Amino acid sequence: MAPYPLSEQMTAFVEKTVSFNSTDSSLAGLRQAYSEMCRAFTPARPAGLYVVDFELSGVPVRSYQPPATSSTGGAPCILYLHGGGWVVGDLDSHDFICAELASTLGVLVIAVDYRLAPEHPFPAAFDDCLNVWRALRTGPFQLDPQRTLVAGDSAGGNLAAALCLALRDVGEPVPAAQVLIYPGLGGDQGLASRSECIDAPLLSSSDVDCYHALYLRGTRNPGAYAMPLLATDLHRLPPTFIAVAQFDPLRDDGVRYAERLMAAGVATTLYYGEGLVHGCLRARGQVAEVNRLYEALLGYLTPRL
Repeated sequence: MAPYPLSEQMTAFVEKTVSFNSTDSSLAGLRQAYSEMCRAFTPARPAGLYVVDFELSGVPVRSYQPPATSSTGGAPCILYLHGGGWVVGDLDSHDFICAELASTLGVLVIAVDYRLAPEHPFPAAFDDCLNVWRALRTGPFQLDPQRTLVAGDSAGGNLAAALCLALRDVGEPVPAAQVLIYPGLGGDQGLASRSECIDAPLLSSSDVDCYHALYLRGTRNPGAYAMPLLATDLHRLPPTFIAVAQFDPLRDDGVRYAERLMAAGVATTLYYGEGLVHGCLRARGQVAEVNRLYEALLGYLTPRL
């Protein structure tokens, strides 16, 4: 791992994560190994959270409600879209961050169990997320639209960005903010991070290509809702927080999107995570660099909720 000077803590996190890799390369084997890895990094939920699984618009979701707080005019809410290359991940894989956000910020968090590729390629996951967002606007919770935002990591960051583009394009109210954590936004092979981080820990450039192929299977001309960097117009999008990982082939997807948002006049915060690798959110409490990412993330969210 010479080209990637990771801290001792991050190296230990990477080694533990990789230890769950399976020799079974089938889709079922990949998903099982990912689930086992996620469970190993999922702490007990903070006390006092009320967690319920149900469906919105036919899509499985999980709500995380903190202990009751007095709120006039509706409650603040984060719609959270999990990562996993559109191929792996579910409500359990990102339970750790949804519970953390709900408890630490004292807000309702809704996680979406969108359909996965390759069984359900684009636009299935995108449609599920959009349908859940629209259903949330009419119930079953009384939400404050000025304090309801969307967040996601990796593939979930892609879906969050696509959601905002789609809502803007049809003239519907957009989220109060979009939070994109090491998002995959459809950047091309010419981005520097694709070659600089070609064999980066936990996500290689060939992994990115593989996930794209599975997600876009059968899509002849993917547009901005599949790959948000293809959008020609980024005006009138919500305030944005983008966090990227230094050692990640997707790094420059986020950097490029942030630069283009700023050029379009969108209030944008770019967090450049030095020493971070893709998928490191679950190293909370174990890696100092990841703790700093959370501080920046929570610092951005707190005044908006």
